[in-house]
Amino acid sequence: MKDAMLRLVERGWLRATETPDVYARTEDGRLQLAAPGDVTLYTRPGCHLCEEAKAQIAPLLKEFGARLTEINIDEDPELLARYDYDVPVIFLGAQKAAKHRIDLAQFRRQLHAKADPSW
Repeated sequence: MKDAMLRLVERGWLRATETPDVYARTEDGRLQLAAPGDVTLYTRPGCHLCEEAKAQIAPLLKEFGARLTEINIDEDPELLARYDYDVPVIFLGAQKAAKHRIDLAQFRRQLHAKADPSW
């Protein structure tokens, strides 16, 4: 079991905590467990592009029954370093779907493909 945990730490999906033998899931680890139709929006307060993207994708999320998780990058130093100048960043499942601006036709196709993999 410990070897499996260490492999997950090496992949960046878990991180050690201050308590010995206790690990916490990282954001990368959360994404790996996301369902194909789960949408993650990395954002920050006051970002007009983020609000625009959220409003644009809302009807598609409803149409496809996708679940939105909104993450404020300013609350996580690692995410801040990764996405500071790129918000909004949108993931569909564990794959990046868009950053800065979203192409709604492409996003619809991606959602449709995740909802029906035979498409």
